[in-house]
Parts: sequence; structure tokens; C-alpha cells
Amino acid sequence: MAWIDEEHGWVAAPEDIMNTLSSEGFEECKREMTTSRQDSRPAGGVRRAAGHQPTYGIRGSMIWVNRPTSPDAIVFMAINGESLTGAGAPRPGSIQGGRG
Repeated sequence: MAWIDEEHGWVAAPEDIMNTLSSEGFEECKREMTTSRQDSRPAGGVRRAAGHQPTYGIRGSMIWVNRPTSPDAIVFMAINGESLTGAGAPRPGSIQGGRG
């Protein structure tokens, strides 16, 4: 996963991000994909996850757009409504309780 300033987003595989969130105790609660291309490859999608700490009510969301020239997508992420940019990438052990 890498931050790309020009794209204002992350270059990553959405599955890798969900795996990281899952390792933090998040469970996927919504998944939508768009397929408007002739090759039926998803053009993008939305995924939402809920955290395991009910005291904090942590929520994570990700919007992703596939890039035709790369296996990785451009991903936009937020935890509790705050965008994760630059050094804010979720890593195992890094997601903490929010303001709920």
C-alpha cells in the first residue's frame, strides 16, 4: 500500500486493506461493486467495516476505483469519518478507538 499525492489516494488491493482491518477485529458489513465495463471486471466499489470495540463504535470505510493498467486500485479510506492520508495507513495494531 502506498500513498500517491497526485491521486490523493492509496494504491492498494482492496482485499489487502480488508485483511488488515480484519486483523484489527473489524468485520465487513457492506460490499458493493460496479461493473459497467465490457470485460465485466469491476470498475470500483465501496466496502464498509465495523469495529469490535462497542465502547468506541469504530467504523471504517473504503471507496476504490480500479485502474485499467494496474492490478491495484486507487483507494480512499476513512476511520470514524476521518480520511486516512499519507502516513495514516492502517497497519496491524494501529487502529485505535475513535470519538464514537
